[in-house]
Amino acid sequence: MSDLAKRFIQNPLLKPADLEPSNSQLVIVSLLNPGVFVFKNKIWLLVRVAENVKPKEGYISIPKLNANKEIEIKEVSINDPELIIEDVRVVNYQGEDYLTTVSHLRLLCSDNGIDFTEDENYPALFGNGELENFGIEDCRVTQIKETYYLTYTAVSNCGVGVGLRTTKDWRNFEELGMIFPPHNKDCAIFEGKIEGKYYALHRPSSAVIGGSYIWLAESDDGLQWGNHKCLIKTRNNLWDSARVGAGASPIKTKAGWLAIYHGADEHHKYGLGAFLLDLENPSLVLGRTIDSIMQPLEKYEKYGFFGEVVFTNGHIVNGDKLTIYYGAADEVICAADFSISEILNKINKIHSYLA
Repeated sequence: MSDLAKRFIQNPLLKPADLEPSNSQLVIVSLLNPGVFVFKNKIWLLVRVAENVKPKEGYISIPKLNANKEIEIKEVSINDPELIIEDVRVVNYQGEDYLTTVSHLRLLCSDNGIDFTEDENYPALFGNGELENFGIEDCRVTQIKETYYLTYTAVSNCGVGVGLRTTKDWRNFEELGMIFPPHNKDCAIFEGKIEGKYYALHRPSSAVIGGSYIWLAESDDGLQWGNHKCLIKTRNNLWDSARVGAGASPIKTKAGWLAIYHGADEHHKYGLGAFLLDLENPSLVLGRTIDSIMQPLEKYEKYGFFGEVVFTNGHIVNGDKLTIYYGAADEVICAADFSISEILNKINKIHSYLA
């Protein structure tokens, strides 16, 4: 195991108690996995905020958005024989799967990248319609010219897919619907077209044949995606043996497109790794780290709503410095600095290892 992260001494930067819930009847359970971008010379986080009602002894609360974007709560006795509790995040009741929280996305900004506050002029984003009635999660933000592309996980009782919204001013949004149907998530659009085409990493998954792998897709318009290719698979007996998924948009370097990704093992321990794609033909994988570049080591990463997790889908690039904002233990928001050249050196040493 290796860890290249230089964690901020101020971590955690944001905790559930730092924000107000969207409704006075709700409580914020956790803050997770922010998208990151620069706007008006400030660093912004688009934080996933997971909410439910206050716990009631002997019952589990199942939240869901109604047609008015309001959270409705179903209370179920923990002794109900039709209730199956898989983990703290998911339950099954009467044959249907539910989340134990409903998530929306909240905008916070900072002058120094450490102290973040909400600006009431910029609205929160909520799920909309039947394909988002369990909430929206884990948004990646890609800027191409003046437009910001928001790819996020849309969750409903129909499944988990990828939704797309765009904006230029972060006040007005165009909702473009689901661009990758269930089961799919972890979608990151490249920042810039290649030979006139959009490219995106995404993560379809199968519980029977195949697995949770990172794929590449291309598009002429950013809405209809095709020419799919599987790029990165899980690896037996390594830190990413159970699932892998893309982080934020790949970073354009002289060596190639550098992509940070998350991986998990069979014990649901999440770390970060990296791989490199060819600049002109991103379907060609040039290399991949064998070891992780970050693992949950600190107390705030090992213990929380769902422990042993570091998970990112947002970063800021400043020369060789890569600042990754990440969710820790599915509960708090943290940050760490990395050297891009140091990550590339780890990849270059294993350029022939493409498994």
